[in-house]
This record gives sequence, structure tokens and C-alpha cells, in this order.
Amino acid sequence: MPKDRPLPDAPKGQQVPAEQFDMVFHCQLAHGSPTKQIRDFTNVKQLYESMAKAFGIGTSEILYCTLNTHKVDMSRLLGGQIGLDDFLFAHVKGKTKTVKVVKDGPALGLTISDNGAGYAFIKKIREGSLMHRVADVAVGDHISKINGNDLTGCRHFEVARMLKEVVIGKEFTLELVEPKQSLESIAPRAQQAGTGEVKAGAGKKTLRMKRSGEAVVEDVASDAVLETIKKIDEKLEEFIGIRDDELSTTIHDLVKAAKDSESFAGALDTNLPDFEFPDDFILDVYEIVHP
Repeated sequence: MPKDRPLPDAPKGQQVPAEQFDMVFHCQLAHGSPTKQIRDFTNVKQLYESMAKAFGIGTSEILYCTLNTHKVDMSRLLGGQIGLDDFLFAHVKGKTKTVKVVKDGPALGLTISDNGAGYAFIKKIREGSLMHRVADVAVGDHISKINGNDLTGCRHFEVARMLKEVVIGKEFTLELVEPKQSLESIAPRAQQAGTGEVKAGAGKKTLRMKRSGEAVVEDVASDAVLETIKKIDEKLEEFIGIRDDELSTTIHDLVKAAKDSESFAGALDTNLPDFEFPDDFILDVYEIVHP
């Protein structure tokens, strides 16, 4: 095949190894910077390393990324997939703050996510909840310590479990790191890239960075599949207190291939043993996909 001829599309529903595409992504620091080109990565950690090198900062300074907006918008949070025309914005560490909280009930009202590279952060605060009433706690804050214990390297479900295990009536301390504030004057730059809204059948592709470290290029999932994955993500929040698009996508793939709820439970134990999913979660998710 001549080198100047484009690669043929993969058969529908199949994946193409990422190395078959010369992928270049454009990136800025969310608080303001020149645009840099990012390439040669197959997982989130490598992505952050490439960003850090491009901007001359430490990898540990990057909290998370958003797609096509410099704002702390959790609906645009980078998960395990990037549209091939998406523009990346890296949010870096800003001010550190400490809050003391007295746990007055079983639920704090926090939903936790993580950046896939060792930092957990607050993705959602339920209105009217205990944490909603605590000053200086905001969506997008990185939870760096609980009662002085460094959480670097902890996954979202581990942080959620620690918070759940705090005894009701006891005071605990959170050390939080907020993302460095952006300059509103640079908002129009997000228009340089795609909208982040992909319609089914549009023929667009995404780079999916799997937990195994493999990266593949896939067709954008249909609206029906995306809605199912969203429902699984809502179950993760309900049962475990986390949100994770890539984890929900992985669970969707496992449950779709399962012949019954028992084989689905076995697949979870084999592929995602750290999570210890409760039986009710397994049954609810199985019924979502196999009603």
C-alpha cells in the first residue's frame, strides 16, 4: 500500500491498535499557556508524562484533564477515551487548604473519581449534604490527605472506603488541593477544537486507553450503549460512591458477554478483583444490560 494512502477503516465494531494511527493531540494548561502538541502515549500516566515534558513541569503537578474546555467541568473530564479531534486542557495544582469536618451521618455527600495516575478528587457534591455545607470544599478539589495520611497512589474506591469508615460523630481532617485558577479571558480558545458532542453514526473515532495499558482506536459508541454505560456509572455512585467512565465501560463489556449473573460475578472477580462489588450491584447491573 502506498505510504500516502490513508489506512482503511476497521470493520464495524472492531478495534484498531493505536500505533496504526499517527495521533497528535493539542493541549494547553487550563489556567493559561501556549498550545503544545502531545503524542506517543498509550495510557493516562504516559499522557501526563508527555504533557509535563511539553510544558516543562513535574508530572506530579497535573491533577486531571478536561476535554474542549479549560473550566473545571466534570461532564468534560478525561476518562479512558479521547476523541481524535478533542482539545486537552491540563489542570495543575493550585492552593492547598485544610478543612475539619464532624461526620454527622453515614453519608458525606461526596462522589469521588481519580485521574488514573494516583490522584483522587471530588467529582460531585450532593446539594444539601454535609459536605455541601462545609466551606472551602469544591468540585475538582484533589483529596491529598485524610487525617494526615497521604493518599497519593490511592484509587477512588479506596478513598471513598476510607471516608465511609470514619466513625459517625467523629471529627476528621481533609487536606485538599484545588486546581490552579484559570483566566476567564482565555475562554474562547476552547473553540479551536471539537465540541465534545458526538452524534451516533457520525463516523468519529476515539482513542481508548484500557486499564491493561493497551490503547486502541474505536468507533464512537452508539447513543444506546452510552446510555447503558451511564446507568452503570450511576450504580457505581450509588453503591461505592465513585464515578469512572472507563471502569463503567469495562463493566459494560463484561456484563454484555456474560450468559448469566453468576458468570458476570465471576468475570468481575477475575478482571476487577480490587473492587469487591456487592451482590446487589452485580444483579442491578446485569438487569440493566439483560432486562
